[in-house]
Amino acid sequence: MTLFIDPPAWPAHGTLFSHLVSDGSLQELRLFARAAGVPDRALDLDHYDVPAERYDDLVAAGAVPVEGGDLARRLAGSGLRVSGAERNRAKRAALLTGWDTLWADPITARGAGEDLVDRWREPHRVYHTTFHLAAALDAFDVVAGESGVAERELWRARLALWFHDAVHDGVAQQDEERSAELVAELLGPLSGAGVTSEDIDETARLVMVTADHDPAPDDVVGGLVSDADLAVLGGSPVVYTRYTHQVRAEYCDVPDPLFRAGRSEVLRTLLSGGPLFRTAPGTTRWQTAAESNLRTELTLLTP
Repeated sequence: MTLFIDPPAWPAHGTLFSHLVSDGSLQELRLFARAAGVPDRALDLDHYDVPAERYDDLVAAGAVPVEGGDLARRLAGSGLRVSGAERNRAKRAALLTGWDTLWADPITARGAGEDLVDRWREPHRVYHTTFHLAAALDAFDVVAGESGVAERELWRARLALWFHDAVHDGVAQQDEERSAELVAELLGPLSGAGVTSEDIDETARLVMVTADHDPAPDDVVGGLVSDADLAVLGGSPVVYTRYTHQVRAEYCDVPDPLFRAGRSEVLRTLLSGGPLFRTAPGTTRWQTAAESNLRTELTLLTP
């Protein structure tokens, strides 16, 4: 694994910025950046933006200087690159535009949407970011298109996806519980925008479905939310491998033996818990690939 940095050439905030990338490990990239005093907030999905004043320091610390075109090619070949289209869908403005479409009175609800997006943009996150939120919302459209579910129920499900990782401190079950509690906190004041107590209770319930991804057989809406959250598991091998790098980097401080053991247990649980996807479109599109991806990762994690 090698780290690369291009010359400061990208203007912003009154200075020029370089890009710092890895050719194979987001975890090592994050550890290097932290050791060099580069703040977590400088990570932009697949690279760090670092000001010109830090260029010489980072080269001295071990980053290999290359020209911008070479850096772009190395990032593209690393398997870590986030495409321009993916990046655009995950931008704050794009997500807030999508949030606005959920409301008859977008102005009244905008504050709640901004709060949520800011939570998804917290600097300690690497996978559970606006990138995951945007991908889950896209996946929801795939599975919900022919579900036959009433529009109000689909609206609640979309809200649940907005909330489902709004709190993410890396504590299983507790994160989902606190995210579910946030539903009442942010949506409770929006009764004037048409939010009812039933909407709040059902949205919070759907958030909790993502804690174990085991909705009841007759919980059609819960299946839609669960499938959208898990869709990344059924991505192409390249997409899935990038996802595993993002997860590892999010827990970069966890020692490798502990991470391998914990992650292996998660994978075994997913593989032994019955069908991963509960909707017909989700099963058709993602089930086979997901099983293959999970088994491949488990093999790589097993000594």
